[in-house]
Amino acid sequence: MTQEQLAEQLCVTRQTVSRWETDEVTPELAKLVEMCSLFACSLDALVREDLAAGSKIYSDVTIRSLPPFRLAGYVMISPCPENDVNGYMDRWAGESGLKTAFPAAKRLGWDFPFVTPEQQNRFGLRGYAAAYVLPDGFETNHPGVRYFENAAAEYAAVTVRDPFAQSFERIPNAYQKIMEYLRDNKRKAKQQADVLSCFEYVYQCGETTCMDVYVHVGGPAPCAQQAPGGRSQD
Repeated sequence: MTQEQLAEQLCVTRQTVSRWETDEVTPELAKLVEMCSLFACSLDALVREDLAAGSKIYSDVTIRSLPPFRLAGYVMISPCPENDVNGYMDRWAGESGLKTAFPAAKRLGWDFPFVTPEQQNRFGLRGYAAAYVLPDGFETNHPGVRYFENAAAEYAAVTVRDPFAQSFERIPNAYQKIMEYLRDNKRKAKQQADVLSCFEYVYQCGETTCMDVYVHVGGPAPCAQQAPGGRSQD
């Protein structure tokens, strides 16, 4: 958001916003309250915490080339689909022998958008999909999931530290950072039948929970470091 855009939102001049940013002037309480609403943060966080620390939450966006991989997945539509479908897939991974053979098997997740307005508004339902990556050498036809393959593809990716501390802020912001990166580098998110458009992978970085957010991209590749996709999950 530019100074001009923020000034327009708060009905002040751009110069006023500039003076706030340089600590030349402190905003009046009414404007602070408006900013808390605008940025979805508490007044305490706005005036006391170091908001620059937010930059430590996200890594730089990189382009990662992922090889093809097989998946076993399931979709649930419920008031809390993430927990429901993750629990379902964890049970499947135990019953199928995947967790025994490969304890570090990766579980991915992504939003399932095909939920009707009535389901959303009347019943408060949302959709979410979860899938385990099937390692090479593991074969199963255990029922209760859909088996499919994700073709080799390029993804723009960003790592989010402690994503569930403020999940409705940090995770959407991660996608926003990727879309800004693509715009700045003349690239676009890409839709392809045999490639996941986007997905999330949660794992532990020491004592901190991290999430890698991936968005499938198309267009000419910028000069960006190639990084391997995903990391082992504890």
